[in-house]
Amino acid sequence: MASYGSYKKIVASQIVPNSIPDSAFAVGAGPKYNVFWISGSIGGTTSGCCCLWTVPSGVKRATFDVWGAGGNGSGFCSWDRCHHYFGAGGGYYSSKTISVQEGWTYTICAGGGYPCCSYECVGCRGCASYVNGCNLSGFCAWGGNRGCANTAWSTMCTSDWNCCINPGFTGSDFAMSNMRPAGTAPYNCHCYRHTWCSGSAPFLSFGTIGGHLAECWERCACWTVPYAHGGGNGMTTYCGNWDNGTGGVGATGVVKVTYV
Repeated sequence: MASYGSYKKIVASQIVPNSIPDSAFAVGAGPKYNVFWISGSIGGTTSGCCCLWTVPSGVKRATFDVWGAGGNGSGFCSWDRCHHYFGAGGGYYSSKTISVQEGWTYTICAGGGYPCCSYECVGCRGCASYVNGCNLSGFCAWGGNRGCANTAWSTMCTSDWNCCINPGFTGSDFAMSNMRPAGTAPYNCHCYRHTWCSGSAPFLSFGTIGGHLAECWERCACWTVPYAHGGGNGMTTYCGNWDNGTGGVGATGVVKVTYV
């Protein structure tokens, strides 16, 4: 014979919001959120990283926060022309929450960047980061835009903004473009002074990293940037510099997995 306890269940609609205080719950009674991160190395190689994740026992839901790798900065690429510059962009951001089951598997890849400093007038775009698996496909975050050195006498490298990202972009519930880098025209003299700023990744790195040059033969962008951040530009303020300075590499993409 069935007992009262065997069929009487409480449904969510019967619980009055905020009617049960936190003090009524024993330690560990609530859901346990687990988090892990995937990323490559940062520095000169900017490698990405991939792994295969198997959903543990008891897990019902997973959220994937994904950032693409930062783009590479440019070098200065002409011996007889002055340049305008802007730095490379940070990685784009995408987020997705899905229902999962024990034993399901997911390929998780944090994108890397081109592993060499750039001598050319443009760098390389950062690689996308992505997650594929059961109940999830076509989900990724783009890598950051490449840096630029423009040798036109009258056309400067201006910043460009890609801020309007619709829900569902790259298979996401929510997505956002990077904080796009900026470039400025030189002043006082065409080759006298230059400024650039590289872009950051939303919710991961903040602000910009920039360079300012006045009457300098050469400066390469040799520094390490934060995760998913765009690389800097090599710069010169001299027309007739026989060298080719190098731009810096962007930083690895990142994937954060939260499951409960």
